[in-house]
Amino acid sequence: MDRIAIIGCGGSGKSTVARQLAGILDVPLTHLDAIYYDEQWNPLPQDEFAGKQEKLVAGERWIIEGNYACTLPIRLAAADTVIFLDLPALTCLWGIIQRRRRYRGGQHQADGVYDRITWNFVRYILGYRRTMRPRVETLIQEYGPHVRLISLRSRRQANQLVDRVRREAQPMA
Repeated sequence: MDRIAIIGCGGSGKSTVARQLAGILDVPLTHLDAIYYDEQWNPLPQDEFAGKQEKLVAGERWIIEGNYACTLPIRLAAADTVIFLDLPALTCLWGIIQRRRRYRGGQHQADGVYDRITWNFVRYILGYRRTMRPRVETLIQEYGPHVRLISLRSRRQANQLVDRVRREAQPMA
């Protein structure tokens, strides 16, 4: 696991899993929201956003977390591992509520948290498995047939993955 793309619905825990794995594996971590949005929530033009990702994936080792299906093929083509946090909508909604309680809104780049809740975002979460998951799965099949795909359907499975990677990364005594 040297080039890891972490994808999933908002509130699924992408940033948390990415931070934990980056710490264990000592791999550079990029939160795509930090690249896409500025301090006033203005998005980067798509061609610039894609260009920045092209440079990131040229690295030897990385973790990049975030969805952005329009540029997912860039990450899939270069990744060796994809972690897909495919959690239920209610779990993801609970995740954004917890995030709001912890961070009280706004951007917290050090933690990779971009806490902006809108009704469109809530609708996106509620419809993710119906609309986005099939699109993501198609992109993975098309651009990432070579990747090791790890699909996680619960927070427990995500924690188990992090624990397993931690154990495997520890030197033998």
